[in-house]
Amino acid sequence: MSMAVAVLGLGAMGSRMAARLLAAGHPVTVWNRSPDKAQPLVAQGARVAPTPAAAARDADVVIAMVRDDAASNSVWVDPHDGALIAMKPGAIAIESSTLSPDYVATLARLAEHAGVKLLDAPVSGSRAAADGGQLVFLVGGDAEVFEHASPVLKAMGSAVHHVGPIGHGMLAKLATNALLGIHVTAFAEIVGLLQRHGASAAKVLQAVSATPVWAPVDAYLSGTMLSRDFRPQFPIELIAKDFGYVLDAADGAEHAPTAAAALQVFKRAVEHGLGDLNMTGVVKLYGSN
Repeated sequence: MSMAVAVLGLGAMGSRMAARLLAAGHPVTVWNRSPDKAQPLVAQGARVAPTPAAAARDADVVIAMVRDDAASNSVWVDPHDGALIAMKPGAIAIESSTLSPDYVATLARLAEHAGVKLLDAPVSGSRAAADGGQLVFLVGGDAEVFEHASPVLKAMGSAVHHVGPIGHGMLAKLATNALLGIHVTAFAEIVGLLQRHGASAAKVLQAVSATPVWAPVDAYLSGTMLSRDFRPQFPIELIAKDFGYVLDAADGAEHAPTAAAALQVFKRAVEHGLGDLNMTGVVKLYGSN
C-alpha cells in the first residue's frame, strides 16, 4: 500500500532515501533549503514544496533527515513554516537525523500537542547502502505506530528494528556511532604506530584480520586509511557532532571517558582543516600525510 510521503532535507542521505521511496511507488514531496538539489528527484517524479509546512500538509508520513538539533527544530517547529503546524491529525512524523535524546523528548511533546505521532528512526549505513535500500533503521516510539510506518521504512532499508519508546532509537544510533568512531580513532593510531616503526601496515593488519578481534567494519576502515581514500561518506565534522551528543547523553566525560577521548581526536582533526574528509581521514594526524 502506497502512502504519501514528504522528505525534508535532501543531503547525501535524504536525497537517496527519497529516491528509494519513489522507486517503491510512494508519492513523494520534497523540501530542501537549497531547492536546486531537488531537481534530480523531480525528474524521477517527486513534487517540490517551498516550505516544510507545504511539503507536510497532505502527507501520511513526513521524514526529516537534517544535520543537527537546530536544523531539526527549524523544519519541524518553526511557527510559520514548520511541518508540525501543517500535518494532518494522525499523520506520522519520522525523525531520521542523528540528534540528542533530550531534543527528541522535547520534539515528541510538541508532536503530541500537534496531534502527530512521532518515531525517532535514525539510520545506520553508507551512501551506497542508501542507494541500494540497505539502510538499517533504529526506531523508537509506539509499537503500533512503528508497525503502521514499517512499509515506508522498509522501502529504504533492509533491516528495521524497533528498539523501545521514543528516544531509544536515537540512543541506539549514538551507541552505534560511538563504537564506530572509537574503531576509527584506534585504527588511526595503530596505522601511525606501524608506519613510525617502518612496518608494512597492510601486512600487519592482514594478519590481525585473521584473529578474533577483527570486526566486520575494520576492512573498510583500514582499507580507506591505507589507500588514502578520504572521499566523504561520514565526514569528520559530523561524527564529531555526534560524539558531542554522546557525551551530553552520558552526562559528561567521567561517565564515558573513551568516547570523550575519541571526541578530542575528531575535534583536533577539524581544527587541522580535515573536517570535510571522511572520518578515516583522522589517520592524517598520526601517519604520513
